[in-house]
Amino acid sequence: MQKTVSERAVIFLIGAVQFVNIVDFMMVAPLGPFYAKSLAIPEERIAWVVGAYTIGALIAGFAGSFFLDRFDRRRALATAALGLALGTLSGAFATGMWTIIAARLLAGAFGGPATSVAMSVIADVIPVERRGRALGAVAGAFSVASVLGVPAGLYLARHGGWRLPFIVVAAMGVAVVFFAIGALPPMSAHIDPNRKRFPLRDLFARPTILLSYTMTATVMLAGFFLVPNFPAYILNNLGYPRDQYEILYLVAGLFSYAAMRVAGRSVDRWGSFRAGSGASLAVIALIYLWLVAGLAIPIMAVFIAFMTVNAFRNVAYNTLTSKVPAPAERARFMSIQSTVQHAGMGLGSILSGFILASEPDGMLLHVPTVALCSIALTAVVPFLLYSVERRIAR
Repeated sequence: MQKTVSERAVIFLIGAVQFVNIVDFMMVAPLGPFYAKSLAIPEERIAWVVGAYTIGALIAGFAGSFFLDRFDRRRALATAALGLALGTLSGAFATGMWTIIAARLLAGAFGGPATSVAMSVIADVIPVERRGRALGAVAGAFSVASVLGVPAGLYLARHGGWRLPFIVVAAMGVAVVFFAIGALPPMSAHIDPNRKRFPLRDLFARPTILLSYTMTATVMLAGFFLVPNFPAYILNNLGYPRDQYEILYLVAGLFSYAAMRVAGRSVDRWGSFRAGSGASLAVIALIYLWLVAGLAIPIMAVFIAFMTVNAFRNVAYNTLTSKVPAPAERARFMSIQSTVQHAGMGLGSILSGFILASEPDGMLLHVPTVALCSIALTAVVPFLLYSVERRIAR
């Protein structure tokens, strides 16, 4: 069955799913001042609206582990994408804080499984020897979403109101549903008709899977100790011009997109451990020189370098985790991984918030402490890459 599937079409489809999902998630924070004023939401509560998606994805990721592998991949992906589109669209009709939070919970509840099933489709269709390149191309959706999606959402909000970006992203989600139905044949080869139950203890009893989840949590924690705090640090501590901030993300996003394509080929050739370890060491060096030692490195240069090596590391670890589960348990594995990812993202953001403080002018305090926490976690990643890769090779 899978021989009839066009690999290019699958990569484009999964990239489109990721693009819609990422834009849906990333645009909510920058749009905050627009809908907060309209819906009479205190600005300090915008974080609740942003976090609602993560909570929805976390809960749905765990719940999906019980049943996603029982269904045809095409049907599951189309259903999740449709639910994401409806959740996004419902945000456009919010009338207050709690209704928009409910809409974001709904979007996350389908967005998390959409990612899980999408990654399962990639792993089902793309052979191991080409999977790094494919995941590098799919991961490029993150950069494209940063480069085009978020600025476009802000533009639409300024000229058509804050509800318009939600409507446009929902329309793109519906288009993805039709594309998924047209591009994919029925995909049910992973379903084992003789196995009716899928107990989670089968997953958690296996050291390789536990190590893989530990690796995922470590990478997410290390990244989200820093990433949510970059805007305030760059603008308030470093005094970067606000009217050039979008250009900073535009250029860095273009470089990281190119890096992901190179990273995929590097992982296919050298393996996840070598590619990911080199990138992790580069991340450590950049964080230390920039945020701990405080060297006067041009912001554009150091930010591009960080985004580039971080993209390398993410492609390496994602490619490796795609090799861990068997086909019949792939969506279940990815669902739990989605839960672990969102838990790591949320925990990293929360812990950094406890450590950091701010001056009245918005300057962040204790940034070197947060940076050292990220360095310590990043230093563990090569050992986890090596352990997981060695176990898979066995």
